[in-house]
Amino acid sequence: MLLSYLKSLIYNSVAELRYMYMKNRILFFASLALIATCQSLSAQTVKGNDVEYTFQGERLRISFCTGKMFRVSKTASSSLPADEPWMVQRYTFPQVNFQVNNSTITTTSLVIKVKNSPWRITVTDLSGRVCYEETATGMADSIYNEAVLGPDEHFFGLGERMDRMDQRGQRVHLNVELGRGSKPAVGGKDILRANYCPVPIAYSTRGYAIFFHTAQPNDWDMGWTHANRFAFSSHGGSNDYYFIYGPDISQMLKAYLTLTGSAPLMPKPAYGLHVGSYSGGTWKHEKEVSDTYVRNLISKLRAEQIPFDLLWLDSTWRNFTSLGNGGCSFEFQSLFKDPAGMISFAHKNVAMFGLHIRSLLDNGLHNTLLTDARKKGYTIDDGESRAILDFFNPKAVEWWWKEAAGKVTRLGVDFFKTDVGSALRFKNATPEQQALHNLFPIAYAKAPYEHFAAMYNRRGFDHTREGWAGIQRYPFIWAGDWGSEWQWFEPVVRGGLNIGLSGVGNWSHCMGGFEQYSPYDTDLYVRWCQFGMFSPVAILFGMDHPRYHAPWTYGKEAERIFIKYDSLRYALLPYIYTSAWNMYQTGRPIMAPMLYDFFKDEQTYDMSDQYMFGPGMMVCPVTTKGALSRPVYFPGGNWADYWTGERISGRQYKSFLTPLDIMPIFIREGAVIPMQQPMQYVDERPADSLTLLVYPSAQSSYNLYEDDGTSTDYQHGHYATTLIESKVADGEWQLVVHQPAGAFKPQTHFYRAAVFLGQKPALVTVNGQPTSQWTWDETRRLLRVDGGYNNERTLTITAK
Repeated sequence: MLLSYLKSLIYNSVAELRYMYMKNRILFFASLALIATCQSLSAQTVKGNDVEYTFQGERLRISFCTGKMFRVSKTASSSLPADEPWMVQRYTFPQVNFQVNNSTITTTSLVIKVKNSPWRITVTDLSGRVCYEETATGMADSIYNEAVLGPDEHFFGLGERMDRMDQRGQRVHLNVELGRGSKPAVGGKDILRANYCPVPIAYSTRGYAIFFHTAQPNDWDMGWTHANRFAFSSHGGSNDYYFIYGPDISQMLKAYLTLTGSAPLMPKPAYGLHVGSYSGGTWKHEKEVSDTYVRNLISKLRAEQIPFDLLWLDSTWRNFTSLGNGGCSFEFQSLFKDPAGMISFAHKNVAMFGLHIRSLLDNGLHNTLLTDARKKGYTIDDGESRAILDFFNPKAVEWWWKEAAGKVTRLGVDFFKTDVGSALRFKNATPEQQALHNLFPIAYAKAPYEHFAAMYNRRGFDHTREGWAGIQRYPFIWAGDWGSEWQWFEPVVRGGLNIGLSGVGNWSHCMGGFEQYSPYDTDLYVRWCQFGMFSPVAILFGMDHPRYHAPWTYGKEAERIFIKYDSLRYALLPYIYTSAWNMYQTGRPIMAPMLYDFFKDEQTYDMSDQYMFGPGMMVCPVTTKGALSRPVYFPGGNWADYWTGERISGRQYKSFLTPLDIMPIFIREGAVIPMQQPMQYVDERPADSLTLLVYPSAQSSYNLYEDDGTSTDYQHGHYATTLIESKVADGEWQLVVHQPAGAFKPQTHFYRAAVFLGQKPALVTVNGQPTSQWTWDETRRLLRVDGGYNNERTLTITAK
């Protein structure tokens, strides 16, 4: 306890000294500015989308991407920051319409005013409302920007933060690491400071975002030091950031992703359930592994009718030699008698098959991978292990794929779990090496992602833990190794909401927690699994030997509830897959915090136990042990209880009963949610019957998305969308399902509708003809109609 306190005291003191140093330096430059003769500042050059200023050897460049987004580069010397390939993918944009008048630049949306010595900018909208006003800047040893913090201003984002949603009044350190504070009793990570995947972007309720374009460890002081100022800073690197104006958060996120890249669609089976396995032997039980265990696990999952699509083997599949379990020999333990047959068995049972790997190479019992890589200069000299493959070096990557990864990929492996992306730590690191540490997870995930795509001529796929800005291009991220305790449950939910808001929407976590040393808690397991099935990616994995989180080990009731929610996920796959497409197109996270849709509602700012799952469903996990009920906040608009049909008006709190098998789910007014029959795996059979769950508003629409599920043809326009329109007018509800449009020919679907209406209709018609193929559930006030037609023609259903 004393040691932890002293560490904390030292850390805070160093941070305060650093801040004072920067402040004194800023005051020094500010004094020089006052002494200098007042003069009009003129733009030195205007070239294309770039406006450059120079003054007394200092240089400022503003580079426009659009009328609402621009890059700011400041330097105390003549050189400006170079472009880099890992975070930002796009630097060139069409010509932007702007005018320059000395120190004022005006676009179609913004006015930017420039001040010098040191460089500062103020940004207003066209009405004159100040969005962002810098008060101080550092451009040399300490990179620093300080700005006015509005009295009602709040900030969100900054990556996979487990601590809070609203960062106003906080101080946040971003660096890929496992945290600096004391570790909990269960699990080896500092939950409050862990930075598996930091992303240096913050969204302001004033309608703008700051993307700090740096891979250096950086700090964000959001009113911690001074209540009316916020700042972002780093030691080393460049003063280089993007200003993004929305004013809506959806517009800011979409603009950010035009810089760093969209989250691509995963192979369709990846939206089903993933199952991880230690092959029967986790740490200290390594000699209990076998391929027989893996075959039996697959068979048991199918026999219990637990839908799943992916299986990977974690660390203990391979031989551990000189580096112990920290290295990767790409060599199966001899206890696996027939690895190729085991992988073939998985494929025959329709499961994608993957393997856990590490970024550190090791020699095996029958190979010399580490020795060979060192001889070729393909490992990074970190001052210690010299075992980390240089994933920044294309030649090293090609060698690794052929000689190391190839030892197992040739057996039919479909993907890797690229663990320990934080391993690259340089002894006595320079600023440049610190940046490489944070970029390394991107290079590490990129290598297998692209090579698996080329090998199988299909979408790339990778399962990784660490990241930085840009990691969303190589999905997906999982939340790391949090303990199976109630205290970590809601923070994991919060991490998923924050990271989705930061552009990394393909995200998951280990349902039930990962590390478990305390007595088993069935309640926690069930509640966490309910949430897990309504996460962007659903993973079942734990290291608890010998149970490994298998549903049947928690009893019949727990297994029944697990299958209920697993089956519901598979029924929702058309909706989930369409949501993934929307995320690729617009950036909207599959799992979005309430503030994404209700940015003006302060009640949503720190809300991390309910969220939007796709655009039409609000999900409310039960994160309190033994809770028999829980309160739910309803923002504006109307809502319907998915389970009971109860209608709830917005802008109120309401409590709901939560027996163990119920996680509250609500349907937003205007929603159209396509559902299929549950399956044991993706495309087990044709989805020839789709039910459209509708809660009508005056008018709403939905585009159902379909493609081949495996190729990248969707990136070139080869897909289909089906426009579905719902409206209520003059006491009549009408649903129109148009024919599919696009280059891809989808499966044939017959449509049914399940509609939350106010009262039982007197007449229901299908394509203008009265039909008797409908039922009315008075308790839920739910109309069910069999449309009777498939998607080869337009379908119109009316009820009045």
